[in-house]
Amino acid sequence: MPKVSSVIVPYATYLRVYEPLAAFPEPERDHWARYARRADRPSYQDELRRSLADLLPTPPIPVPVHESGDAFVLEVEGVLCVCPWRTRLRGWQALEELGDELPGPVLDAVLPEVVRRQAAQDYERWLARNPDARPWIRTSTWQVPLHWFVLVSDGERRFEKGSGDIPPMLRYRTPMVQARRRVARALRTLKDAIDEGPLIDGLVDVGRWLEEFHPRSLVELDYGGLVHTLPAGELEDDHSAADVADGIDALRRGDGAAAGTAYGRLVERWRSVRDRRSAN
Repeated sequence: MPKVSSVIVPYATYLRVYEPLAAFPEPERDHWARYARRADRPSYQDELRRSLADLLPTPPIPVPVHESGDAFVLEVEGVLCVCPWRTRLRGWQALEELGDELPGPVLDAVLPEVVRRQAAQDYERWLARNPDARPWIRTSTWQVPLHWFVLVSDGERRFEKGSGDIPPMLRYRTPMVQARRRVARALRTLKDAIDEGPLIDGLVDVGRWLEEFHPRSLVELDYGGLVHTLPAGELEDDHSAADVADGIDALRRGDGAAAGTAYGRLVERWRSVRDRRSAN
């Protein structure tokens, strides 16, 4: 494995899809079957370290030259499921969104315009040859998008406090069929109650993305590095998925006051994270 930085990049959250091995065509299926047997598979943090290492050279490398052959692997009820990194594709997509995240002068300092322009041209040529490409992982910085919580339930929540050098962990995992069903029900309720808005737009987008995958896949919502921004007690008490579900259920019953209360809990919980983002 190539040497990479020991620094961990924090403050990113992830929505991942693990597809059963049978969903992949040959020869990719054989590749992942052999890969799953490896004892030296990289971890979640290894992916972050590699991405950081590419930004250290001058000029920086915003997108890997070659697509990653790595993946995250789970065994679910005896079925091997794989979540390919697809780091190159995700790098291109993140680069497209970077202009909305950073002011122009800061963006130019981080990634010179000539570097961004070349990467955009490379992506355009690659996409023309791979029009159906989609990532297995979605990333968000400094937040968990509210519509992600619709996909999971509080009963699927797993929290570990961590100790020593091991950071805390907050993660949800749910079967694909459940995630799709929750998206469909929430959309019906929201469209009846509020007609339009960013929550509906986000659900429509993530619903279309989920339809691209095998129905026996597993969906994972991972707080990732965001756990470093929240005090341990607040993280342990974070039940945002339950608050989102309560709010949607209240709208379904026509109880606007209860929906507002649930939304208020979410706003209060995430205010400290937004304040830290503004400070940075």
